[in-house]
Amino acid sequence: MIELTINGRKIQAPDDSTIMQAAELGGIKIPSLCKYKDIHAIGSCRVCVVEVEGARNLQASCVVKARNGMVVHTNSPRVREARRVIYDLLISDHPKECMSCARNRTCELQELGFTLDILETRLTGQQREKNIDRTPAITRDSTKCILCRRCVTTCRDIQKVGAISAQNRGFNSFIGSALGLPLGSTNCSMCGQCTKVCPTGALIATSSMETVWQALENPNVHVVVQTAPAVRAALGEPFGIPMGTSVTGKMVSALRLMGFDKVFDTDFAADLTIMEEGTELLERLTAAVSGEKVTLPMITSCSPGWIKHCEHAWPKELDHLSTCKSPHTMQGALIKSYYAEREGIDPKDIFVVSVMPCTAKKYEIERPEMQNGGYPNVDAVITTRELVRMIKVAGIDFAALEDDDFDAPLGLSTGAGVIFGVTGGVMEAALRTVYFLVTGRKLPFDGLHVTPIVGFDKIKTASIKLENVLPEYSAFEGVEVKIAVTSGLEGADILMKEVSEGTSPYHFIEIMGCPGGCIAGGGQPRTEREDYRILRAKALYTEDEAKALRMSHENPDIQKVYAEYLGRPCGEMSHHLLHTTYTPRGNFNEYLPAD
Repeated sequence: MIELTINGRKIQAPDDSTIMQAAELGGIKIPSLCKYKDIHAIGSCRVCVVEVEGARNLQASCVVKARNGMVVHTNSPRVREARRVIYDLLISDHPKECMSCARNRTCELQELGFTLDILETRLTGQQREKNIDRTPAITRDSTKCILCRRCVTTCRDIQKVGAISAQNRGFNSFIGSALGLPLGSTNCSMCGQCTKVCPTGALIATSSMETVWQALENPNVHVVVQTAPAVRAALGEPFGIPMGTSVTGKMVSALRLMGFDKVFDTDFAADLTIMEEGTELLERLTAAVSGEKVTLPMITSCSPGWIKHCEHAWPKELDHLSTCKSPHTMQGALIKSYYAEREGIDPKDIFVVSVMPCTAKKYEIERPEMQNGGYPNVDAVITTRELVRMIKVAGIDFAALEDDDFDAPLGLSTGAGVIFGVTGGVMEAALRTVYFLVTGRKLPFDGLHVTPIVGFDKIKTASIKLENVLPEYSAFEGVEVKIAVTSGLEGADILMKEVSEGTSPYHFIEIMGCPGGCIAGGGQPRTEREDYRILRAKALYTEDEAKALRMSHENPDIQKVYAEYLGRPCGEMSHHLLHTTYTPRGNFNEYLPAD
């Protein structure tokens, strides 16, 4: 420990602390802009400068180490004036369109101006040329970029993709893609993690709100909405509901008030995914134990960000992917076929909206593979953040709403469907059903939770030995099924390197594109809390444990859909509606022909 003096107060701090960290320990907040806790601190914005006695220049407190005996002033006249000048320079070429900006009232640059008590612009400089780069998932506005490089660090160091980087020098510096290409022409996974860390409106999820409003206002369109598991774990936060609270019932009530004709649950399709994916896994394992040549490990396909990354980074390993569509596109396919026939509605008159924690799903629905009968499986995707804005626009007092239930027949789900929203949840849901189908017994873990794969470690592994199996699965007797789970594209690449080299010991791998899973998706509410993943995961596990049905094959409405329409898992009809193919791509999103 060291001791230093900040604003006249003696403060003790670990000897590897920065000045900013030491100040925080003493309850002193130093304003900052480019810093992002535990991820990024480079001192580029200089807003966090402080005065250190004995030093000629002001010091960037987010990177300068505290020293024993150091005397620091964080609010001296010199510091205050320096910060005002720095802020003036930052906004001298920044667009003054706050009222129409997607980040209005949630913009960190805007908030910093209030913190520094700056109410007017004192400097006006050369303006950067307007350049909007819009993909289905992410929109970039370079004129709003303050060069904090948070997005670069997240893309390069957290996700290990490196689709964007800082380019040029001085006033001509900008954050862009290789060769000046649009983002959609690169290996960007569309995960949207950059939109979570951007302090301004330079990187945002491409909005679909107006499209949804127009559909809701059209009396000739039957508008159906479905909500992903992770949405209910975070939607309440912007409305003052404690983090970690599942708001499923209030969410359904809000969607009804907004005017949706039917409110379905993507958790239903998560159960459906387990029936399809679990059967696919059993088919591959059966072939393997019979000595046939089969592609293992099988890898989950629920995360469109991961799928796009795999197509770019591992185009020769696409056969390892499950052929299942993601749950919400499965649900969309059912809505425009099974549900349409059941209700006597022409599929062309149905508009399907998915509320997702993910920006990559905006990109996913525009893939040509995600349609059946000439109709897209899903017509629009809005993020959790967009749904928050729409609820507020509609004047709905969310916190005061009574709980409501999803509509039948695509609204009933089991606990296994709920946990799809957290890393390890898809694997656990699949194992609950596959183990039961093979042995006739529930998983030998406390509360059905496969404890070795619960939590947020980068890579989690486990093995389950199949013993006393049912007669029809006698070939599996004594087989030890090895599994691995990761979330975030860095972990994905670690596991895929083993697959590519032929050294992977696993039979089944779960990969989610965002660190922590969908609860931390690129479209979820922003937060500075360090424990937000833990709390959101707890909300989903709590809802799972409260369900009467906790294994996907127990869902009576799933059984009914197969009996009335699909036939059997991985059968002809389900393959037509619920399965897909993949596209090998290069670094610049070009199609790679087969060898």
